[in-house]
Amino acid sequence: MRIALGVEYDGSRFCGWQTQPQGCAVQDALERALAGVAGEPVSTICAGRTDAGVHAFGQVVHFDAAAERPEAAWVRGTNALLPAGCAVTWTRAVAPDFHARYSATSRLYRYLLLHHPVRPALDAGRIGWFHAPLDTDRMQRAARLLIGEHDFSAFRSAECQARTPVRTLTRLDVARRGDHVVFELRANAFLHHMVRNIVGCLVYVGKGKYPPEWLGDVLAGRDRARAAPTIEAAGLYLAGVEYEARWGLPDAPRRTLFTNDALRATSNE
Repeated sequence: MRIALGVEYDGSRFCGWQTQPQGCAVQDALERALAGVAGEPVSTICAGRTDAGVHAFGQVVHFDAAAERPEAAWVRGTNALLPAGCAVTWTRAVAPDFHARYSATSRLYRYLLLHHPVRPALDAGRIGWFHAPLDTDRMQRAARLLIGEHDFSAFRSAECQARTPVRTLTRLDVARRGDHVVFELRANAFLHHMVRNIVGCLVYVGKGKYPPEWLGDVLAGRDRARAAPTIEAAGLYLAGVEYEARWGLPDAPRRTLFTNDALRATSNE
């Protein structure tokens, strides 16, 4: 039986998604918990492997198990065995050809940036921070230059193992909400550090270091050295993964990430 499930986690508590020898990854914790419910070892595959410090409230995972359990048992039983900072939000039995990664048609990431003279305390580890003035109109003008199918080599890390740097970015929005700037990016897939490198470049434009047109030059140059530094992981969230309706998966859950009303996620669209 192939099972798909939704997972949310606080990335500051883990060393990334992918399993590690020391057992500190989200995948390690999830597989241990699922094995406790299944009564046998479980191997998981996710829609998007997140780095250390990166969060998710829309991660999708699949695994195969011989044991048959009610959907509620996979959720409640697994959550009872998971550590704080990670939870299963839903499960579905799916067709054997479903694949959490390869069946996905798009991913949505959200980056949350506190724009304030004072660094965050209560939200430390869950939000990015920038103290200098930012012009979000300039940032949005620059963002439009990246929409479409492009070679995103200028925004991939040296450790990226993707076979091709070509990706199709269908959405890149920059919006101010009170003391926060929210970036939303949707693409068919993302390169390693692509979102954080794009946000870092947009911050450079917003603070006036470069004009909006500079981002188009960086894209065309395909040279990582010409782009801005990678922004911190703390503000990045995997917000949702999209699949064809035929798989019968639920929509990504709506989540209130912080107490500030301006940051409440009302929709993934």
